[in-house]
Amino acid sequence: MMINFGRTGIKAENSLWGRLIKLKGRGGEEFNNKQIYNRKRGNLIKEEKMKKVLYLAIAACIILAGASSVFAAATINIPTELSKESVECVGCHKEMNVNIYQQWGESKHFRANVGCYECHQAEKGDIDAFEHEGQLISIIVSPLDCANCHGREVDEFTNSHHAKAGRIMGSLDNILAEVVEGNKGMITEAFPDGVSAAAVNGCWQCHGSVVKVNKDGSLDQATWPNTGIGRVNPDGSEGSCTACHQRHNFSVAQARQPENCGKCHMGPDHPQIEIYQESKHGINYYANKDKMNMDSAKWVVGEDYFAAPTCATCHMSATPDMPVTHNVGLRIKWNNRPPISKLAHESDKKWNLPSAKITGDMRKANMVKVCEACHNMNFIEAFYTQYEAQLTLYTEKWAKPGSKLYKKATEVLKAVKGDGYAKFAQMIDYTWFELWHHEGRRVRHAASMQAPDYTQWHGNYDLARNFYGKYVPELKEVIEMGKHSSNPKANELAIDLEALLTEVLNSDNHKWSIGKEDSAAKKARKERRGNFLERYK
Repeated sequence: MMINFGRTGIKAENSLWGRLIKLKGRGGEEFNNKQIYNRKRGNLIKEEKMKKVLYLAIAACIILAGASSVFAAATINIPTELSKESVECVGCHKEMNVNIYQQWGESKHFRANVGCYECHQAEKGDIDAFEHEGQLISIIVSPLDCANCHGREVDEFTNSHHAKAGRIMGSLDNILAEVVEGNKGMITEAFPDGVSAAAVNGCWQCHGSVVKVNKDGSLDQATWPNTGIGRVNPDGSEGSCTACHQRHNFSVAQARQPENCGKCHMGPDHPQIEIYQESKHGINYYANKDKMNMDSAKWVVGEDYFAAPTCATCHMSATPDMPVTHNVGLRIKWNNRPPISKLAHESDKKWNLPSAKITGDMRKANMVKVCEACHNMNFIEAFYTQYEAQLTLYTEKWAKPGSKLYKKATEVLKAVKGDGYAKFAQMIDYTWFELWHHEGRRVRHAASMQAPDYTQWHGNYDLARNFYGKYVPELKEVIEMGKHSSNPKANELAIDLEALLTEVLNSDNHKWSIGKEDSAAKKARKERRGNFLERYK
């Protein structure tokens, strides 16, 4: 069986396990690679072919109930030497770019005779192709290029949230970078009217740019260099494999390090790397790095290493009964990014991703399989009970009432200011944004990764302090502004906001703040306080 792949000719089936490759047995029966995977778990047959040098070969043996063995066989032609084109590339670059040459020399690509040309080869008509020393090449190696050999991995990655990270470019985060923090002072050929340097150097470097090709074939400097994980490439593909697999070594050990994820997953709004470092998982990892067996080809948790998990362990790597996956969302039940947490498959459904079929509970079951490599079910179930109780607390006490109040406050401000209203031109915009985008995410992420200090002092405490100390006073200011406006609509909306705020503050979650705490609960707490003082006087 022969399949010809060109750079732009790959037709990826929207399947969960890769493109469906039809195989025929001796009796003429047809099977695809998903069926083979399901029958022989852990031995997924992958479609792999190196441009010009490696032809697809698949051999499978499946025992069917009530049927004889079925075979599909082909011949694998592994390159025995480096291609002539790559030899020419190396001849110059080993002198001009010795670091790149040495990195490639340490890689598995080198040992497999995969050189410069095999990855950078372009085809006539590619928008970013240019002639270099007699060869047509492109600077960017996109997921479509990597798919020539790593088809299943690219299929999984392409259908993940990572590959879609560039789609946040219309979100509040990017409005901040484009307008509030930035200006249009960076002028390039692709952006003659200017673009914000804050977006170029910040948001785009993690989430990915839309790479623009100039008239002379060069890549526009506002959009390249860029290794954002959701980068939109000139060939139309989404994603950047080098976001995690740094060129030109492409070390699997490096990709498994937690710091690899920390390039983007850090800071006040999603401090996963800091949370990990505080957690028992992180403590054990840093204390036992020499026992992690990072270079293992198999790297199965509970078999090849026992000391601790890394980010890759939980979200991507193999377990005794699950294969490696490049769709990082398939083991995450809750999406804690928005103001109110959602089941992860709901976001996939919105983006028309095939993984929408995998429900939140199915994803939780996948993660539980990872946990079971080290923990028993009593521990795991108790952890999820604690974690989801924190999600409920955040949602009911802060997110739902806070969202309603902000929506109504915005209506008041728009009625007062009319055409003069602008998002993030008043303090309340920042206060609410940070309540859910910073403190709200921190408390949810920290609880999900068992980091108690982050959960308490960077999460719950900051939520309470800023809700009562900043948000409520600012809401009262908006109410007064609306009441004193010359616009009758603003007066009406201000009264509605005042009524809503009164309702929220008189609710069970917040009535303590206006002196209406349950008397029995207040008395019990006072007794505990007295006992504490007695013990430590």
